[in-house]
Amino acid sequence: MGVLRHVVCAMSGGVDSSVSALLLKRMGYHVTGVFMKNWDSQDERGVCSSERDCEDAYKVCKMLDMPFHQVTYVKEYWHEVFSNFLREYEQGRTPNPDIMCNKHIKFKHFYHYALNTLGADAMATGHYARTSQEDEEVFQQKHVPPPRTLFRDRFEIRKPVRLYQGADRFKDQTFFLSQISQDALRHTIFPLAGLTKDFVKKIAAEAGFQHVLKKKEYIEPKPGNLVSIEDGKIMGQHQGWFTLTLGQRARIGGQVDPWFVVDKDITTGDVFVGPTTNHPALFRDTLQTDRFHWIAEDPPVELVRTQMMECHFCFNNRMPLTPCTVTLNLDGSVWVMLKEPIRALTPGQFAVLYKGDECLGSGKIVHLGPTIFTLQKGQNCMSRPPKDTGQQHPEPVS
Repeated sequence: MGVLRHVVCAMSGGVDSSVSALLLKRMGYHVTGVFMKNWDSQDERGVCSSERDCEDAYKVCKMLDMPFHQVTYVKEYWHEVFSNFLREYEQGRTPNPDIMCNKHIKFKHFYHYALNTLGADAMATGHYARTSQEDEEVFQQKHVPPPRTLFRDRFEIRKPVRLYQGADRFKDQTFFLSQISQDALRHTIFPLAGLTKDFVKKIAAEAGFQHVLKKKEYIEPKPGNLVSIEDGKIMGQHQGWFTLTLGQRARIGGQVDPWFVVDKDITTGDVFVGPTTNHPALFRDTLQTDRFHWIAEDPPVELVRTQMMECHFCFNNRMPLTPCTVTLNLDGSVWVMLKEPIRALTPGQFAVLYKGDECLGSGKIVHLGPTIFTLQKGQNCMSRPPKDTGQQHPEPVS
């Protein structure tokens, strides 16, 4: 008789993690369900939503005759995710807490809890994603320590595990997994890799999981002006630039046509707006990230060899992939040059790169290139002859 593999499944109380646990049981694994509490919140009736989710997760585990545990990461979430979230907003960026939660909480703290505290052979989540290894290979993996230098020694891992898009491209969640470590990925099973969301719902209904098929302000308001990007005219006021995102519609009274947020000045508090949703001030084709996190090869051989690499880009999990060219900087950051300008590129969001259906990794967007509007203004200035004012201009000082 073979060894009974122990898998810890992250349980959220939702349909995806519930079906993941069911499928793991059907595969013959010894499965333990664990609910993570990452946040303290109550609804308008004073009921903690996480307690409801925990109860739903417990019901599923009971139905599947699985051990159930609850672990709390409220303090870790606050210090490693939410505090960073607030700092990013205060710097005028738009952060992505889901990516950071996966990196720091689910695939670090929870991962170590599953393997080290509960003694699991592997962990599993309900993400719609897949890897380059078969499930049985997960149990043969050894611990891979984080790199001690800027880039990981490519000879340290002979066969890195790669992250690929799941079968349901509409629900694909590799975007949110683009910052997880190679070590955690090597020890993770994605039971929903080959399934669609509709089929997962069907499995849940047939299994009798009907119960799973059912903001507070932390930054002080800082009012400021809504300023026209075209002529500098004050169009109205806002209650805080951190509440507005690039590309978002700006609520300006007395305007027949909608205006949209195109830029923010966190020093003055001004938020710049432009008419029409496709204003050229919303489009850019160049960006720089911070130190890029490569999932498999660190960095890819092609990028090291030629200093440039053709791939695809997205900064929103719902947007189509866009062709791009990537160059690597000495500090590990990358420049991304897009084939076509993209609307509302946003500092603080993550630039996620793909090669075919493989997710290569991601880096936080820290700098943006000029907008099409700025480039057009520059071209107009260059083509316009200088005005003759009749005044004598001093010679430039050499």
